[in-house]
Amino acid sequence: MAQQHGIIVLFDVENALRTRSLDGNTYWFDNMKLLGSVGVGTEQLVTIVPGTHFLDGSQATEQVLNWLPAALGSIPPTVPRNYLAEQERADDRRTLEELAALSGEGGVSDDDLKRLQQRVGRHARKSGGGRGLTEAKLLDVTGETTSSPGAYNYPAPVITDITGPAVTEKIMYPAQYGSPDMIYDGWYWAATVDTSRPGVYPYTVHVQLHELVEQNDELVWESVDLTCESSLKIINDPKRNGFTGAGVGVLPLPPVPAAG
Repeated sequence: MAQQHGIIVLFDVENALRTRSLDGNTYWFDNMKLLGSVGVGTEQLVTIVPGTHFLDGSQATEQVLNWLPAALGSIPPTVPRNYLAEQERADDRRTLEELAALSGEGGVSDDDLKRLQQRVGRHARKSGGGRGLTEAKLLDVTGETTSSPGAYNYPAPVITDITGPAVTEKIMYPAQYGSPDMIYDGWYWAATVDTSRPGVYPYTVHVQLHELVEQNDELVWESVDLTCESSLKIINDPKRNGFTGAGVGVLPLPPVPAAG
């Protein structure tokens, strides 16, 4: 089985939307730092990709890369995808219970209604031509509903394509795949890499962010398409196990103590 490299792309969505650029608003991480990746945690990541053979000289398989986007300062992507919907439903139930209790106490005042309206929070609709985002309440980064358009949780960034010299020169073959993974809604971008041609190959990731704007007295999500850059560095060094420094086979067993 081919080795799997994970590449996390962390976006400062608020600044990126304000400046309409991902320059200075992107942070790249991969799991190959110990084997030679440089620029980890910055926007100049160069991911190391070891070559076509193992330490014993046998031929290795191709390399596999997986990209995982995330938003800085938002609800972590590690919570289940239906977390936001569950929070909305729970908040609706609490609000109705409070409203019923107030009615039983002899009436509802304007102050009570205003407080409950703030508790319910505002809704954000998807724009007419929008993709992917459904109508939903605004939630803050703690998962609580909010009526403030300035304190909401940004939707997760979406990778829409991967292009650039690494693709046109057929060094890697990116594609979008589906899986039962609930964290990324079952969709993610991955690529197989031809490790037989050493060199540095840049590539471009196309990202769609979503901006909350007001139209006709309603809040709607509008898509904003941006790009950011990274590179692969394919080397002649053999693939090896990051734990042992040896081959990528099974981990070595500790010596068994002699009986008695």
